[in-house]
Amino acid sequence: MTGGAKHPLPRPMARPAPPRPVRATVPTPPAGSGTPYGPPGLPLDMEKLLAARLHAVKVRPYLASALFALHVVEDRSVPTMAVDAHWRCYVSPGFVARTPVEELAGVWVHEVSHLLRDHHGRGERYAREHEEYGPGARLRRNIAADFEINDDIYGDGLPLPAGAVLPSLLRLPGGLLMEEYLRTASMSGLTGDLAWLDCGSGADGQGRPWELGPDGARGLSKQQRDAVRFRVAEGIRGRPGDAPEGWRRWADEAFHPPQPWRRLLGAAIRSAASAPGVGEDHSYRRPSRRSASVPGVLLPSLRHTPPRVCVVIDTSGSVSDAELGSALLEVVAISRAVGGRRDLVSVISCDAAAGGAVPLCRAENIELVGGGGTDLRSGFARALRSRPRPDVIVVLTDGQTPWPAAQPPCRTVVGLFPRPVRVAEEENPDYVPDTPPPWARVVTIS
Repeated sequence: MTGGAKHPLPRPMARPAPPRPVRATVPTPPAGSGTPYGPPGLPLDMEKLLAARLHAVKVRPYLASALFALHVVEDRSVPTMAVDAHWRCYVSPGFVARTPVEELAGVWVHEVSHLLRDHHGRGERYAREHEEYGPGARLRRNIAADFEINDDIYGDGLPLPAGAVLPSLLRLPGGLLMEEYLRTASMSGLTGDLAWLDCGSGADGQGRPWELGPDGARGLSKQQRDAVRFRVAEGIRGRPGDAPEGWRRWADEAFHPPQPWRRLLGAAIRSAASAPGVGEDHSYRRPSRRSASVPGVLLPSLRHTPPRVCVVIDTSGSVSDAELGSALLEVVAISRAVGGRRDLVSVISCDAAAGGAVPLCRAENIELVGGGGTDLRSGFARALRSRPRPDVIVVLTDGQTPWPAAQPPCRTVVGLFPRPVRVAEEENPDYVPDTPPPWARVVTIS
């Protein structure tokens, strides 16, 4: 440039430092002399630790039974506090010494929440199903378990620590379960910074070197653990206004745990199909062993043939498209339950009137016709008119129907789509549909 002042070159803008992921429920233990978690010989301040538990009981009274059921084990190899499946709480003396009482109370609630939510058993099942057993997989399960419980712990007397691990770290919604967080997030951005995080096998189902195991002292048996969970759930249901929504949902499931309905339905069908007299007929292809006792007479033997199953699907207007799709999936599962013989499975769609019995070739080719009122009695009658007559009738319905007055001459299994409130008829608001009859094996499809 000529004839003027030189403009200085612009300075490169400094890059902002990348945001550091926040730390977990408790602060990172500082390095100390002798051990990473405190000076050697530091005694455990049991008075402070128990004062923190009393504070936790005061602000979360519905967890009192669980908090008092924990047995404290002093262990300097534990980073902070940790629990095992037998309700032992392993405590680092250095961690207790440097943590305020109110934050210690939050850690008490945090650790007992792992045990009440059965993160040990759920973590074991997840690891077994996905074959994830390494240290990284263990840490992922621990973080996901923390995500599940931390949004229900803090506030109202328990201060939120500066480094609490919350789902918002990964822009995930709160209120989900550990398994849902594991399926929706990799957590790879957190594991490096939280490698020290360790809540014990009670949080993820993987044993630790410091744990005493099932034969160690002062552990609770399975019956005792279930009794503690029941007492806590009973307290939450007795005063539901005192507990957050997540704990109320947990208490409801503790009283009425969700059932594995697919397994139950398959077992009910297999049980009905293999019952005495089902699919049995006399045959001369193999003479009876009793023929030897009657010279000159050929006696037939009793032969067990594959059972025939007729599936009656409720296609009335009260059954949603999603439930009809689920019903078609169950038809395929039913064919597997009777040995994979699709030629022995037929399907009838029924609302107020029954359609024809369609042999099962491919589930996606079955046309379900209906959309009107509901009267499954016609579906039963149509199934019994089939030739050969079915050995088992499986009904998939929401239950808004009258039922046959007499028991059919074959086994009956009912897969019931749940309804929170029974639908009343417009002509008769006081109408309440009958429950499935006692001669039917009923499985609720949730």
